[in-house]
Amino acid sequence: MFNVTVLKMKDIKKYFFIMLMILIILISVSQYFSQSTKQEKTVEKLIFKNNMLSCFSQVIPGIAKIKEGDTKIEEQEKEQTEDTMLQGILKTQISSIKNMDKLEKKEKVQEERMEEEIPKEEEEVDLAKTGLETQVITDQPLKENYHTQYGKVKIKNETEYELTNEMLEPNISIENKNIVLFHTHSCESYTSSELYPYTPTGNFRTTDLNFTVTKVGTELENQLKQYQYQVVHDVSYHDYPAYNGSYTRSLATVEKILKTTPSDIIIDVHRDAIGSRSDYAPIVKIGENDVAAQIMFVVGTNNGGLWHPNWNQNLKFAIKIQEKAEEMYPGLFKPITLTKSRYNQHTGKYANIIEVGATGNTLEQCLTSMKYLAKVMAEVIGK
Repeated sequence: MFNVTVLKMKDIKKYFFIMLMILIILISVSQYFSQSTKQEKTVEKLIFKNNMLSCFSQVIPGIAKIKEGDTKIEEQEKEQTEDTMLQGILKTQISSIKNMDKLEKKEKVQEERMEEEIPKEEEEVDLAKTGLETQVITDQPLKENYHTQYGKVKIKNETEYELTNEMLEPNISIENKNIVLFHTHSCESYTSSELYPYTPTGNFRTTDLNFTVTKVGTELENQLKQYQYQVVHDVSYHDYPAYNGSYTRSLATVEKILKTTPSDIIIDVHRDAIGSRSDYAPIVKIGENDVAAQIMFVVGTNNGGLWHPNWNQNLKFAIKIQEKAEEMYPGLFKPITLTKSRYNQHTGKYANIIEVGATGNTLEQCLTSMKYLAKVMAEVIGK
């Protein structure tokens, strides 16, 4: 049998204290007798060369294990420190790459903005000519319904007002020549055609403004600018996603525009809707090649009870424009409709709705109309 000695913690502390005292004594003696013997020098070198834990490892095996464990911990801490440093380097590099990507995207956006700001050559606009023969060629036309006539201008009066010659005479002077165009019903569209094919998302309606009255408004804008007029054309949706409340939303738009661009001439561009005839396409041939959709003024009043003090001015403006149109391109306009509703026309001295074509017309026919309307307006408004 073997005798096994079990060292308890108290014994270890005891031995540790004894060894410590012995070491202190040895150090003191070795320093005192540093030159006495070669052996003492060897002991001194051993003591100073090796730390206390080295000596203890030779005496007490348990302490050697402790030292070995400490060494492993130090190595693990070192590895963790190195891993942390590597992770930091990787994070720094990844961050740099991300910053480079952001910088490249920012530079790309700036380049795109610069490209947008560079003036582009405007497309050549085909201006209307005068002295052309004009003829209404509507297939199965609807019977004209009107009550009053001023010269060659016909008026369908849906109000309770009795229109006098004084009320109809277009004796107005247009001083503010700024023009505002907008669309209460932005999504109103036309019959799909070879030049402008599209898929309606409603009953002759689409949210793609490249195929709606908004496109017609853009053509009128471009034409009017050729005559050196300042034109503000708003292309906001007012009837989408909700149709109800369209006039409330378009009123807010117009009032906002007028804060920065005071204007007397305010035109809400629509498309006529003939419920009984979806194929109804009122058109007029001008010259040899142009086929244009007919246009109709809709003028509101205060007969419905809403405040609208300048409705008669609006009517006079419509008569003045249509009177000139009958002189230059007879048949371009259908009779003016005078209604009880206000239609936001209280916002300007010469505010009106123009309905360009109907559901049976094509978009190209309506775009052609704007060429001739702009020419007529330029003749009336002047320089």
